[in-house]
Parts: sequence; C-alpha cells; structure tokens
Amino acid sequence: MEASQARAAEAPPLRRARWPALFAPFGIRSFRFQFPADLLTSWGTEMETLILGWYILTETGSVLLLTVFGALQYLGTLIAPLFGLAGDRVGHRRVLCGLRLLYTLLAGLIATLALTGLLRPAHVLGIAALAGLVRPSDLAMRNALVAETMPPDRLMATMGLSRTTSDSARTLGSLAGAGLFAVIGLGPAYVAIASIYATGFALTLGVGGGRGFATAGVRRSVLRDLREGLETVWDTPAALAAMLLAFLVNLTAFPLTLGLLPFVARDVYGMDQTGLGTLVASFALGALIGSIAIGIMGPRLRPARMMLIFSFAWYLMLLGFVAMPGPNGGRAMLLLAGAAQSFSMVPMAVMLLAGAGARFRGRIMGVRMLAIYGLPIGLLLAGALIDRIGFVATATAYCLAGLTLTAAIAVRWGAALWPAEAAANAR
Repeated sequence: MEASQARAAEAPPLRRARWPALFAPFGIRSFRFQFPADLLTSWGTEMETLILGWYILTETGSVLLLTVFGALQYLGTLIAPLFGLAGDRVGHRRVLCGLRLLYTLLAGLIATLALTGLLRPAHVLGIAALAGLVRPSDLAMRNALVAETMPPDRLMATMGLSRTTSDSARTLGSLAGAGLFAVIGLGPAYVAIASIYATGFALTLGVGGGRGFATAGVRRSVLRDLREGLETVWDTPAALAAMLLAFLVNLTAFPLTLGLLPFVARDVYGMDQTGLGTLVASFALGALIGSIAIGIMGPRLRPARMMLIFSFAWYLMLLGFVAMPGPNGGRAMLLLAGAAQSFSMVPMAVMLLAGAGARFRGRIMGVRMLAIYGLPIGLLLAGALIDRIGFVATATAYCLAGLTLTAAIAVRWGAALWPAEAAANAR
C-alpha cells in the first residue's frame, strides 16, 4: 500500500500529461532508467540472434540445426517460474541485474572465441543453451518491474511503450546486426554487442523496485510458493485462457516469424543476410507501430477483447505472408502481422499483471514464460516438416491449426474474456 501511494505521489495524474498516455510513463524516475536499459538489452539480443542464426546456417547448411539454435534460446522457459519466484522474494530488479550481467559475460566469450579464430558451431550452440536458460525470464522481470513501479492508470500505456524497446530492436537492431556482420565480421560485431549489454546492465542498476516479499525469520517452501502461483492461474478463467493462448501462438505463430525467417530469406526468396534483416525488420516495424498505438490509446482499450480479436488477425496475416510469391509482398504481410501481434500480446500481459496483485506478479509472469516453451517445440516440429512437405504446406498447417484452436479458446472461456464488464476487460 505504501509503495502504491509513493508511486501515485511521484507521478502527476495521467490526464494532465500533454501527451495523454504515450510519454506519461517517463514521469516516473525508475522508468527513465528502465526504458533505455530494456532498449539496449533488446538491441543486443536481436543483433546476436540474427548474427548467430546466419552463422549456424552458413557454416552447417542445416535448417534443422538452425531450428535447434532457435529452440535453445528458449530453453529456460521451463525454469522461468523459479526466476519469477526469486523476483517475488528478493526483488525483481536484483534478478534482472543478474541476468543482464550474464548476457554481457557470454557475449564477451563469443567475441573472444571469434577474434582468436576458435569459434565453431558447437560453441555457439553450447553458449546459446546457457543464455537460453535465463533469457526467457528477462521479459517476465521487466514486465513485473513496470507493474511494480507504475501507477495502475498508466499500466496499459506503459506496457505499450515498454514493448517498443523489443519491437524497435527487431526493426533496427536486426538491420544493425546484419550490417555489422557483413562489414566488420563476427568478432568485432560481438565486441559491440558485449558493450551494449554492459551499458544495459549499468542502467538497470538505477531502476527502482521493492526488495521482494521475503520476511526475516520466516522460511517458506519453494514448492509451496510455486504451487500458489500455478493455482492462481488455474483458478482464474481469464488467466488460464490467456496462458493457453500464449502457448498456442508460440507453438504455431512465432516460429514463422522468428527462427524460420533465415530459411525463408535464403531458400524461399534467395536473399542474403541483409535481405533477412529487412524481413525481420518488417515484422518488427509492424509490432512497433502497434505498440506505439497501444501507448497512445491505452486507457481506452479492453485487454481481453483485444487479445482475442487480434490473435485471429495475426493468423490471417501470416496466411497472407505464406501466400506471397516474392519478398515485397512478404514484407507487407509481415508488417501487418507484427501490428496484430502487438495488439494481441501487450493487452494479454496487462490483463495478467493487473489481475496478479503485487505478491504474485513474478510468479504469474514466470508461468506466462512457460508458454514460450511452445516456440522451441514449434520450431523443431517445423524443421522436420519442412524437410518433408516444404515451407508453404508447413506454415499453412500451422496457421489453420492456430485459427481453429483460438476459436476453441474463445468459445470455452468467452464468458470471462468477452463481456465489457468482465474483470479481464477492466480499463
């Protein structure tokens, strides 16, 4: 209660801001540190994902190993609830600082191996596995910090603005990564990435946040605390529906625009790494536009309805992408798909954070990260299917399955997700 009152005192009322929602979050000191810290971390992540994905594909020539590399980025989704619990206990900022320090050290290791000529695909896969153990929890911690430090009337706008850090990284960071790789080579490019991570870590040290909910002299069971988080999701229909939808889009939608784009660029469109960067940037630019729009319209949006409507739109745009014969049409459809993705996923996060309460934020976001495990499953399955039936047939099957199951979720939990008066649609 005291923390909430302090945030409210620090921040002027939302209605007084000259720009009603988009820039109001910068009235909070903590967010003025968190935004650039998240931005730099997201840039580093996108740059190295594109660079290493292209390295694996060109060094091995195997789309299966490419999908393995992509899947390793999300290895830590299985233990994300533990990081969420750690954030609830000791403070989300402390956990986030530890994660970002590790990114810096691993990027420095790759830079050293590349500059000395010792880097091999096996090294990249091993380091990707280490980074993948912690990387999925970064988004959970940053979202929990936003909810912890931001007044409730700014949460939707702030989440939209916060999401622009990752969207802009995919737009410009992917192009910067491709350009650096092509111009100066892998080693020097990784020196730049390690420097970006180090700066992001330093800024994260200035972010506000509580010390967690651990109580001196009280020993609590880790399993009990984790079970409480899972039970909270299971007993809340809107949260359960959101988790299932999150797993579904990670299984059937995200693989088409994340791990598989290097294959589309090289084998479908005949493009080089710069062309790959334009495909990644097109999807990210659409997502950036969507996030900015949410930041502007935030207080007027109904989260659960937005989540459902734009999940359908996302799959339809992906079907259009698959049908495009050339890269220009593909870029246009990726732009629209990216916007639909933001209009679906950002309201989902707001709905979960608003319903979690201060005590469960980290654990709920950790459980949300479990849904990302659908992505490596979808990537590995897609890699095997593409070898047998081709990209177009595989991608079409993914989209049709996604549309069907999204409709099933909407029907099953419609009473909790659609009515304007439902808690999940509170503005």
